[in-house]
Amino acid sequence: MTSVSPVPEHLHTVTPRLVVRDGAAAIDFYRLAFGAVEIGERFTGPSGELIHAEIRIGDSVVMISDEGENGQPAKSPKSLDGIVTAIMATYWEDVDAAWDRAVSAGAEVLYPLADQFYGERGGRVRDPFGQQWMLSQRIEQLSHAEMERRAASFFESS
Repeated sequence: MTSVSPVPEHLHTVTPRLVVRDGAAAIDFYRLAFGAVEIGERFTGPSGELIHAEIRIGDSVVMISDEGENGQPAKSPKSLDGIVTAIMATYWEDVDAAWDRAVSAGAEVLYPLADQFYGERGGRVRDPFGQQWMLSQRIEQLSHAEMERRAASFFESS
């Protein structure tokens, strides 16, 4: 009997699937903004809607699906007045270069890129499809005590 891995070899236990309007355009944006590479073949429905595609950003796979009609329970942020229930957290070797590329590609700045009290340089953008992305780079390793001290100081001054 042949053994089949329950998780495809190129995926992890948890793999995000983004629901967007116009998945083909989203893939093009992610290619430009994040250096995404499309992997595998696209699976489309009878009307040309994108049912499934996969892109690789760094060492991670993100699945992409078009928002569907006909009672599909998943909607894109564009259909939910911009509301998201998940934020894609990404880490970069050079977050400044990644940030510049994403903003130049058309991402909207939600929180500017800056050094953060928790030892990372990061910020948050919204892509043209309504998804939110945190771009980060760890810049220092902090002890738990130092993190608590900095957090207390940060929230005291906010």
